[in-house]
Amino acid sequence: MGFIKVKYVTIKKFSELTGYTEDAIRNKIKGGVWVEGIHYRHAPDNRIQMDMDAYTDWVEGEKLTKAIKKAAINAA
Repeated sequence: MGFIKVKYVTIKKFSELTGYTEDAIRNKIKGGVWVEGIHYRHAPDNRIQMDMDAYTDWVEGEKLTKAIKKAAINAA
């Protein structure tokens, strides 16, 4: 069976993958630690989808710089 890289995952799956509880994830979103359009997006059905690449950048200490630059380029 092959490996499939997934960019966006639900809060439930994100919790399973990262070890953060669903409440901790929602608190980071609510507290502004994770920013909409960078660390997560709302899908067409309005469910929050977490960005795994932005999470990796955040963990590796590139909290906003790389993600903000990427978002700025995409917005241009």
